[in-house]
Amino acid sequence: MKNIESYFVLINRIFVASLLAIVFLIVIVNVVGRYGFNYSLSWAEEAARHLMILSAFSASGLALREGRLVAITLFPDLLPTKIQLVLRWLIVITMFTFMLVMTWLGIKFVQFGWNKETMATGMSRGIPYMAIPFGCFIFLVQLAFFARRFTRFEFEFESQKTKELGAK
Repeated sequence: MKNIESYFVLINRIFVASLLAIVFLIVIVNVVGRYGFNYSLSWAEEAARHLMILSAFSASGLALREGRLVAITLFPDLLPTKIQLVLRWLIVITMFTFMLVMTWLGIKFVQFGWNKETMATGMSRGIPYMAIPFGCFIFLVQLAFFARRFTRFEFEFESQKTKELGAK
C-alpha cells in the first residue's frame, strides 16, 4: 500500500509541476508576442486561468501532506493530547465529507456547464469545470492515504513547529 501511495504522490507532483510549467510557457509566449511582436494569443489568458485553477485544486492534497493548509491551532494546542487526537480525527472526517460533497457538486457543475462555451477557446465550459471534481477527488485519495499521519502531525517536509507538536 505504501508503494501505491508513493507512486500516487509522485504522479500528483509531476502533474502539478507540468501544469505550472505549461502555464508559465503560455504566459511567457503571450507576453513576448504581445510586447515584442505586437501579436497576442486570444486564448492564452483563458487557458492559463483554467490551468492554474486545475493546478490549485490538484495540489491541495499535496499541501495537506506538507502541513501547508491554513490551520488555527491556538485553542487545540491548549487541549489535552487525547482530546487533540479526537479533534484531529473530527477534522479529517469534516475534510473528507466536505471534499466528497465538493466532488459531487463539481460533477453537477460540469453537467451544468457542458452545453455552454468558453469565450476565447469556444470549448465546452464543462471541460475546465472538471478541475473541481478532479481536484477534490485527488484530495480525497491523498486524505485517505494520509489521514492517520495527519492526526499525529507527521507531515512531509515538516517545519520545526510541527516536529515540536508531534513530539507531544
